[in-house]
Amino acid sequence: MKLFAKFANDESGAVTVDWVVLTAAIVGIAIAVIALISGGINTASNNINDQLGSANGSAAANITANT
Repeated sequence: MKLFAKFANDESGAVTVDWVVLTAAIVGIAIAVIALISGGINTASNNINDQLGSANGSAAANITANT
């Protein structure tokens, strides 16, 4: 019976549970943020790629026209 009373009064496990819950919440928020911004990053990357492609094409056309 003393073992059960000691276990019931021990709060060191509660702190561990708090840290696990806090860590899980932070990981969940990080995953949600990544999911939200990944589409915007993808669009921005594609726009940059398109702009660089068109700039490269313009430069090549200018070089060909000048020779």
